[in-house]
Amino acid sequence: MRVFVTGATGLIGFAVVKELLAAGHEVTGLARSTSSAKKLTEAGARTLVGTIEDLDLLRRGASEAEGVVHTAFYHQFSHMPLTTSLRVLMGGAPGGIFKRFMEAGVAADRQAIVAMGEALQKGSAFVATFGTMGMKYGQVATEDEPYNHDPAAFGILRASTEDVLKSFVSRGVRTSAIRLAPVVHGPRAFGLVSLTIPTARKKKESAYVGDGLNRWPAVHYLDAARLFRLALENGPAGSAYHGVAEEGIPLREIAEVIGRRLNVLVTSKQPGEVAKHFGFAAPLVSIDNPASSKLTQQRLGWVPTHQKLLAHLEESDVFDR
Repeated sequence: MRVFVTGATGLIGFAVVKELLAAGHEVTGLARSTSSAKKLTEAGARTLVGTIEDLDLLRRGASEAEGVVHTAFYHQFSHMPLTTSLRVLMGGAPGGIFKRFMEAGVAADRQAIVAMGEALQKGSAFVATFGTMGMKYGQVATEDEPYNHDPAAFGILRASTEDVLKSFVSRGVRTSAIRLAPVVHGPRAFGLVSLTIPTARKKKESAYVGDGLNRWPAVHYLDAARLFRLALENGPAGSAYHGVAEEGIPLREIAEVIGRRLNVLVTSKQPGEVAKHFGFAAPLVSIDNPASSKLTQQRLGWVPTHQKLLAHLEESDVFDR
């Protein structure tokens, strides 16, 4: 299959590229620069250089492919074109930067999905990713449940683009949504957990909220990459899968490992202290977001085999200066 992969030089995207190449697919990857594209060519993939705001380029990549895997998203300011990042930074009060950043990322993501979906031919496959943070909180989310439609829920903006993806089913495109765990871990990368490590180092305490029993799911990036390939190859139209190897790890256990590795105190923060301690990550650290991948494993034959999160944290060099 000829496959176009966005975010192809990122942690997950590059793992997807290598997974697809190993399975015999022809891959074209989107990279933000010629320097980052070099590792794609060295791996055996073709490249297109641009961003997810280059809609004509996305249409070209999709029109020449039999399948698209969309992993690109603005996870940090350096991923954005200069004009977009300036609009986020200068577009209002400093306290609203995080909200504007997320809105800009979601808007670009949605436009990219529309551009590629409209360019795909009937019978093509389209796999895109969203977070389990877009599911209902406080209960184990399953694949057959819709995303959380509560407008106040974190993740609702990005999760709602799942509807855009599904809109292409009527055009004969075989779409699959991968709802990824908030903690996708790989070399020196730990998803949302990575937001709490610098805070623990700076403040010399590794904190959690309340009793710390709220849970975050996790998945190793290589297991996630295999799931993307399986969904591309075998997922029926309109399907949703959970990229989750561990259903939910209590934040207290994560904080304890971080505290041990940094040799700092492990403390509990009450709701009134959360914003001051965690800063822009405050809305996330008390979310209870367990999610199951039982149906995903049954339907695609996907079995996570790589290292679990806490063991990975225990031995990672991410704590080394």
